[in-house]
This record gives sequence, C-alpha cells and structure tokens, in this order.
Amino acid sequence: RQQKWKSSVSTQAKMPPCDFVPEKYESYPYEHIQKIREQNIAPSLRTYYKKPLLLHQGHMQWLFDHEGRRYLDLFAGIVTVSVGHCHPKVTMATQKQLARLWHTTNIYMYPPIHEYAEKLTSLFPDPLKVVYLTNSGSEANDLAMFMARLHTRNFDIISLRGGYHGGSPYTLGLTSLTPYKHGVANGFGCTATMLPDVFRGPWGGSHCRDSPVQTVRKCSCTEGACLAKDQYIEQFKDTLNTSVPKTVAGFIAEPIQGVNGAVQYPRNFLKEAFQLIRERGGLCISDEVQTGFGRTGSHFWGFQTHGVVPDIVTLAKGIGNGFPMAAVVTTKEIANSLAQNLHFNTFGGNPLACVAGAAVLDAIEEDSLQKNSEDVGTYMLLELAKLRDKFEIVGDVRGKGLMIGVEMVTDKNSRCPLPAEEISQIWEDCKDMGVLIGRGGLYSQTFRIKPPMCITKRDVDFAVEVFHTALQRHMERA
Repeated sequence: RQQKWKSSVSTQAKMPPCDFVPEKYESYPYEHIQKIREQNIAPSLRTYYKKPLLLHQGHMQWLFDHEGRRYLDLFAGIVTVSVGHCHPKVTMATQKQLARLWHTTNIYMYPPIHEYAEKLTSLFPDPLKVVYLTNSGSEANDLAMFMARLHTRNFDIISLRGGYHGGSPYTLGLTSLTPYKHGVANGFGCTATMLPDVFRGPWGGSHCRDSPVQTVRKCSCTEGACLAKDQYIEQFKDTLNTSVPKTVAGFIAEPIQGVNGAVQYPRNFLKEAFQLIRERGGLCISDEVQTGFGRTGSHFWGFQTHGVVPDIVTLAKGIGNGFPMAAVVTTKEIANSLAQNLHFNTFGGNPLACVAGAAVLDAIEEDSLQKNSEDVGTYMLLELAKLRDKFEIVGDVRGKGLMIGVEMVTDKNSRCPLPAEEISQIWEDCKDMGVLIGRGGLYSQTFRIKPPMCITKRDVDFAVEVFHTALQRHMERA
C-alpha cells in the first residue's frame, strides 16, 4: 500500500511494508476534535507534538492517523501495548467473552478469574503465588504500600529518586519526579534516596550495568568488584541511618526506571539494598509495571535480571495489551494481612479483564515475544550505540531487551541535558518521518523506546535510519 503523504523531512529510510489496510476515518473533522479537547477534556491531559496526532486505528506495531498515514509505534501507548495493537488472539478472546459475560462481581465465582490467577502465578517463583487484581498501576502500587504497612506494622517506605510509581495521592510520595508533584500534602512516610544512575550520578563507569551497551564513562573497577555499586550502597545505608526509623515498612524500585528514561543500576545494587531493607523488618516491592512480561528479553520479570525475589510485585500496562487492568502478586502470608478487614475492588479481576490478560500471556508464548525482545532489542541497542559514537549529543544508550533509553546531552564530557527545544525538534522530525518515540528523564532529555514486543529487525533498521536523519538535520541547524 503506497504512502499517501510526503514528509516535510526527507529520508533515505524506507518504511517496511504492511499489508494491513485501515478503515476509512469517519469521525469528527480534526478541528472539531481539537475544539472538544480544549473545551471538554481536562487540560492536565496534555498532547504530544506541535500538531497533535489524531490516531484512528492500530495493527500490531503500526498506528494509522485520520488521514491514513502510517507510523511505526516505538512507545506502545506508554509501554502498554505489549503484544501488538489489536493482536488477533487478544481481540478474538475478548470478543467471545463480551458476548458471554462482561461483569458480575468477584464475590461470585466465574471461570476467567480462576483460570487467569493460576496462569499468571505459575510464572512466578515460590512463594509469590497469590494475586490481587486491580485496574491500574497506581492502584497496584497503592495497594502494595498498604499491604507492606499492614504486614510489617511499620510505616516508612523508601523509593529511589527518579522513580515513577503512580499519580494517586498515596503513590505520589514514592514518585520522585518534580513534574508529577503537586503542591499539596502527600506521601507522608515516604523517603526518596539517591538514584544509582551510572551515567548521570556521581559514580559509574564502563562495566556497571546489565546491558549490551555500557556508558562511555571510564571505570576503575576490577573483575567482580564494582566501586560505583559500593558507593551507592553507602548512600542507601546513609538514608537508612538518618532519614527513617530503625524499622521500615518497605522499599520499592523499578528493575529499570521507566519514566526517568530506562535508567539502570549497577549490578548487585538491588540485591544488597533488598538485604538491608529486610534486616530492618521491611518488605521489598518490585514495580514491574513497565519491565514485566518478557520486555527485558533475558527474563520474564525484571526482578529476575537482578537475581532477587521480592516480597511483593506490582504489574500493569503490558498485562492487558491496553485493557485497563493491573495486579499485585505476593505471598499467602502477606496477602492474609489484608484479609483482617474488608478490602474490595469492584472491577478488579472482572471477566473481560481476565480473559484479555490470559490471551496476552498466550500471545507472548506463542509469538515468542520474550525472545524477540531479546534479539531485536539487543540489535537495536547496538545500532543506536553506533549513533552515540558518531554524535556528540547522544550521551548514553542503555537498556535491556525492548526497554531502551537514549539520553541527549550538549556534550559527553559535561553530560549537560540537551535543551528541551532542541530535543523537541529531533522528536518532531522523527514523527514527520513516520516514527513515534517517547520522552522521559528529569529534564525530558531522554528518548524512550519501548515498542510493542512484536517489532522486527527491519523495523529497527528503518527507525535507526530515521533517527540518524533527524540527528543530522539537528547538526545542520546547529
């Protein structure tokens, strides 16, 4: 199918073919949609791009706008479309369930919640075998905090700076990114500690992280001994010795930070941090909202890449391929803490959600998407690393599987963030050439690449070529 449009930016890159033909767009005209957006939709829901996209249809890794233009989606609805837009298996399963039973209440028994609970927990190591289903990641993290406090009878929870764990009043205390903070009281009992960021932090070098691509910073570590990890653990101990009581409720971390731009910690940092928390009576929570379901490639869950078993795991986003669902997985003993009183979620574990979730697990297995994440993700990381070596403004390329960050800087020595306007121009150019990527980081300086896990090496070649063209255009402007 021929492209109907000419980009304002010329590129040699040829968009891979796609035999899917979208339906004709028949909703409101673009201007009317914009008007409704301004008048009737809360302004806190911001849009991407100078001329916001009006998206009409999706097929696997592709999105189509109202004019029929096709885009390679490298952001997957913020790391949510795990197996591909409108994946036929997930679509068919939910359509069948739609005609059978949408909703009753989980006070009754119905097959989907039991089938899904068995399927999901079978993918976790012992003793993580009990699931509580919710509707969103914020809600799952909210509940995880609540469980940790109930179970330990302690109150304080530690999180890492730069972490994103939700936008509810409870979870905002754990989220440590200024743009999400509102000037109202929240997060009582939450303490943020230094982020062990081996690119931007005070310590780090060329052997620290579990990624096919390391930082360009030099390292004086020896085999089996990471100085950066030791220094960051000292900072963690300092927080424990100064900012919280002798006993704590828990510690929460993303295996790789998502919103902050795929930030990775030194190897063994989480393992030692978990040990220090457990010595103080706390529980360890792994926020797998972005890293779960095979996205890191080498393992199904992000925590497995760190060689740890958490006490509580939170899941959302990719769990339902875009269906609003989430989960907290924990031990029987910790789950019992919540059973002392009533705790009820109307939609959590509803029949439709559970069928969607089960179909996602089937699709990941049948389409070998974990392996695809590893193969295609590693290929992409190595291709992007070539651009880092070529362009001074590409400061860091990092990640694992299809969880990738490209951090932009004024120069590699100072590691100063590239100004937002300049990043926006590169980002807009990529969009004009047919590639959608995300933004993240404290200064919005990091491109976030977290596509549906079905993308191919051919898609990567196209995307990298487009990014290359956008970077060259930036250098010409400069």
